[in-house]
Amino acid sequence: MNQRSMAVLEPHTVAAGVNGGLSLAEGLRTQASGPAQSALWRILIVESNAVEAETLARGLRRHGHEVDIVATGSEALRSYTDADLVLLDLELPDLDGLEVCRGIRSAHEIAVIAVTARGSELDRVLGLQAGADDYLVKPYGFRELMARMEAVMRRARPPRPVAAAITAGPLRIDAGTREVTLDGEPVETTRKEFDMLYLLASHPGTVIPRKLLMEQVWGDSWSRRTVDTHVSTLRNKIGAGWIITVRGVGFRFGHG
Repeated sequence: MNQRSMAVLEPHTVAAGVNGGLSLAEGLRTQASGPAQSALWRILIVESNAVEAETLARGLRRHGHEVDIVATGSEALRSYTDADLVLLDLELPDLDGLEVCRGIRSAHEIAVIAVTARGSELDRVLGLQAGADDYLVKPYGFRELMARMEAVMRRARPPRPVAAAITAGPLRIDAGTREVTLDGEPVETTRKEFDMLYLLASHPGTVIPRKLLMEQVWGDSWSRRTVDTHVSTLRNKIGAGWIITVRGVGFRFGHG
């Protein structure tokens, strides 16, 4: 990789705070920075320059984001599915960054921002054509990067209203009254059972990773056994077909 000046111009001050109530599609959490609010995301930095990667990661973590760093294209292609947003340098030691971008885009709709020293008009066009949602040339200001990330995530993951009551065939889940009925008959659920069922039903067709389900419903107090016990109990109450296990990944809402 060519020798480059420090790519990230860090801000002098960062104010961070955390709010609750964000939808799963936005990472299940919110974070406040000054008067504006932005979602907390899992960000994958693909950057072979360790100093630049760590500088960028520090700034993102101060804003509350979860950050992973990989140094090669091969690692990026193995790791991107766990992220909400990929910051991709195009100058990688093993694979061309454009090929990595195409590989990600061909398999997934995850947000990708190319962050690179390649600054010509042709480079920008090629990056966008390869599937990048935005293109940022080094060196850049940290605040500009944050603004571009928020803009990309707004486009990639627009807010989706969730109905107060969800009806799926004979099953009705009412968030207002926190009541579950099956064939018109009430089903007694605990608070955690209701929260888990409502979360799954709010995202039909989506496999919710076990870790995200645990973080959303149980916060910092959970274990794998806790989740499995609640799933088993809930299945006994409403039927096994409403909660489908996707082995090695998590759970999704079924059809009874």
